[in-house]
Amino acid sequence: MNIESLRTFCLSLPGVTEEVKWESDLCFLVGGKMFCVTYADADQGASFKVRDEEYRDMIAREGIIPAPYLARAKWIYVIDFLWLSDAEWEHYVRQSHELVKEKLPKKLRNSL
Repeated sequence: MNIESLRTFCLSLPGVTEEVKWESDLCFLVGGKMFCVTYADADQGASFKVRDEEYRDMIAREGIIPAPYLARAKWIYVIDFLWLSDAEWEHYVRQSHELVKEKLPKKLRNSL
């Protein structure tokens, strides 16, 4: 996985938009809520939300840390794209998309 394949994958998910925030963070959103964040100008990993029960196991893995500013919401930061296989990236990013979408108001969620 790299930034371009991550971008392509994220944009293939239903209802996804992208936005650059904080000058250099490329954010992928569903219903206006972030589900994946990476650096717009560097090819070096990304942050996303994981299930509560997966959080401890994920941050125990080499190359994965609690996401700065978002760890309390069970977000992790994978320091480099090499720390997960492509299949794992797709699984966890898709799961993050679903976790964030589930929290949206029903009317908005149904319109996606």
